[in-house]
Amino acid sequence: TFFEMLGNFSFGDYFKREAIRYAWELMTQVFRLPVERLWITVYIDDDEAVQLWQEVGVDRQRILRFGEKENFWTMGETGPCGPCSEIHYYQGSDINAQKAERINADDDDYMEIWNLVFVQYNRDEQGNVTPLSSPSVDTGMGLERLTSVLQGVKTNYETDLFQPIIQRLMELTGKDKDHYRGHYASYNTIADHSRAIAFLIADGICPGNGGRDYVLRRIIRRAAYVGKTLGFERPFLASIVDVVIDTMGEWHPDLCSKRKIIGEVTTAEEERFNRTLSTGLRYLEVVIDQMMKQEVTMLPGREAFKLHDTYGFPLDLTQKILAERGLDVNVAEYEEGRREQQERSRVAMQLKRSRR
Repeated sequence: TFFEMLGNFSFGDYFKREAIRYAWELMTQVFRLPVERLWITVYIDDDEAVQLWQEVGVDRQRILRFGEKENFWTMGETGPCGPCSEIHYYQGSDINAQKAERINADDDDYMEIWNLVFVQYNRDEQGNVTPLSSPSVDTGMGLERLTSVLQGVKTNYETDLFQPIIQRLMELTGKDKDHYRGHYASYNTIADHSRAIAFLIADGICPGNGGRDYVLRRIIRRAAYVGKTLGFERPFLASIVDVVIDTMGEWHPDLCSKRKIIGEVTTAEEERFNRTLSTGLRYLEVVIDQMMKQEVTMLPGREAFKLHDTYGFPLDLTQKILAERGLDVNVAEYEEGRREQQERSRVAMQLKRSRR
């Protein structure tokens, strides 16, 4: 739900040659990443990029061509667009086991760390592509991914960006590393969500029923539910969010200046949800038991909406709980119930105004 993006940009200043040179220098000379672990992907027709990557020293065998899905950026159906080059890093243990066909193949040993987009064309409504008079460069690199590479670990959650948060969680649960390894998904979910919670509230968002407010509500409630599976019976998220502020406040001073309100808003929403969470879980267990007996795998949408409307369960939380049992929810029925409720609320509001 939250990550930090690094980037460098050029608007009519330098273009493809310089962007590729800067990227390679940063990766190999500043960060000192081993060349033998780096792979480059380019758009299938971008011969210029292939030549430029070779000029900075990349072995031709480590430059791979891909199609539009992987290596061509567009703003939408029309507008600025262009080919991109991606830098991938092999993080496997056996450096001799690398295979070109594993790039972009959902192999955890290979990770994309930087995407260089060369915005050099414009696409019109007929799909025609014409060169831009002033091309630009737009790159993006995930800080957490880069950190995992530089710190020699395989996941973001093993870096010093997340470990203080996870350590605090283990302190509060009274558990050790073995418990973390057995429940890592729960610990990691709370660690991730706590960062989003801190920044959303610092930006002025409060939990609510619509738009950005509802996004925050869903994140807090999902984290609260996951905490319950780890044994938390009382509000705990403010203590975790406090660690986020401690670790990130130096670079994001708004977190420090708003520490009090962040904690208060988090706790208030967690308490609000806790008042109905246990009752809602008991109700859902009854429904799941009935589904199992009837050999039904799809929760009716009306039940999912009741969990939302009566017990405050966001749809994605209900989906998560059901997925743990191999079940799903009828989303179309849920949306129909939500629309009917909105219509009832609209009519009730009109009647209320007409009686004034």
